[in-house]
Amino acid sequence: MKKIAVIGGGIIGITLANYLDTAKYDITLFDDGNNQATKASAGIISPWLSKRRNKRWYRLAKDGAAFLQKLVIDMNLSNDIYAKNGTIILRKEALESLATLAEQRKKDAPEIGEIKQLSAQETADKLPLLTPQESLYISGGARLDGLGYLEHMKKLAVQKQINFISEKATLKKEDSYWQISTPKQQISADYVILTAGPSCKTLLEPLGYEVDLRPQKGQLVVFKTTQTQSKQWPVAMLDNEADLIPANNGQIIVGSTHEDEAQWDIQPTNAAFEQLTANSKDFLQSSEKLLKNSFEYRVGTRAYTSDFAPFFGSLVDDPSLLVASGLGSSGLTTGPYIGYLLANYFNEGNWPAEDYQKPLSNYIQKISS
Repeated sequence: MKKIAVIGGGIIGITLANYLDTAKYDITLFDDGNNQATKASAGIISPWLSKRRNKRWYRLAKDGAAFLQKLVIDMNLSNDIYAKNGTIILRKEALESLATLAEQRKKDAPEIGEIKQLSAQETADKLPLLTPQESLYISGGARLDGLGYLEHMKKLAVQKQINFISEKATLKKEDSYWQISTPKQQISADYVILTAGPSCKTLLEPLGYEVDLRPQKGQLVVFKTTQTQSKQWPVAMLDNEADLIPANNGQIIVGSTHEDEAQWDIQPTNAAFEQLTANSKDFLQSSEKLLKNSFEYRVGTRAYTSDFAPFFGSLVDDPSLLVASGLGSSGLTTGPYIGYLLANYFNEGNWPAEDYQKPLSNYIQKISS
C-alpha cells in the first residue's frame, strides 16, 4: 500500500484526507495548528458577483460553491456547519447592474438561486440587525463555519483510521522516498502533499524551490448577542471592506481585515476592532447595543500569491511532491473543492479538465544551483 503524507490540516488538507481512498493509501496528516486561517474564518460562500477579472479564479470559485452541495451530503455536514441562508448585498448605488450581472452568471451557475432586489423594509425583515435600505438578495448564498468544519472532518478522518500527528514537520528526499520529520518521530512516504498555507514556502525553500507566497494577517470580531434566531439569517456583504455574518448561538461576526505588514503576527489589535466596527456601524440598526456586548477576536494568517490566485498540483520535476496554497480570502469556497480534486487525482488518476489556474511554474520554481 502506497503511503501519502499530507502536511497542513486546514481546509484543503482535511478535505483531501477524507476523500482519499483508504483502501489504496496509508494516509498521515501532519498539522501543528499554528496560524490556521480556516479556524479563524467566518465563511461567506457567495462568489458569483465578484468583479475580479481573473476568469480562471472565477471558474474555480463558481465550481467550488457548487461542489459544496456534494460535500454536505458526502460528509454529512449539519446546518450548524454549513447553512444556505442566502446573501444580502448592500450597495449605495448600481444595484440594478448587479442584479443584471447575477442573472447573466446564473446561466452557468444555477446555484445562485433566486435573485431579488429588496426594498428597504424587506432588507430589514431578512436581517433585522440592518438599517432599512435597498439591497440585492441571492438565495444560494451560504456560510461555512471554518472551525466547526475542521472539528467535524477530523472526527470523520479518525473513524477512517487516518493517522494524525500534531507536530511541526520538515521533509527531505532520500532515494525514492520522502522522509517527514517532527521533533518526536520520522516517517517515510511515497507521496507528499503540502497544504500548509503560507508555510508551504518555508517547507519548499530548503528543497531548493523559490515560491511566490506571502502571509497576510486577518482579524474578525465576534459579538455575542441575545439574537438566538441568528443562525437562520443571511450573511450581509456591506458596501466597504466589512461583512456581517450571523452565526450560531446569537453570535454576529464582523470581518475581516487584510494586513500585509503584520504577516505572521496573530495578536488581536484594538485598531482592527475600531476599523471593523466603524465600517459596519452605518449599516446596523442597533450598532451601539451590538458594540457594547461582549466580544472576542478571531485571528488567522492567509496565503496570497502575487496575482491573488491559488495554485495546486504536482511539481514538474518531481510528481511525487504536490502543493496547494494561495487561497487568499476565498479559502472556504475554493479550498474544499481543491482538496477533492487532488484526492480524485490519486483515487482515479483524473486531473480536472477545466482551466482553473496558470501553470504551477508561475508560482514555484527550482533555484539554479
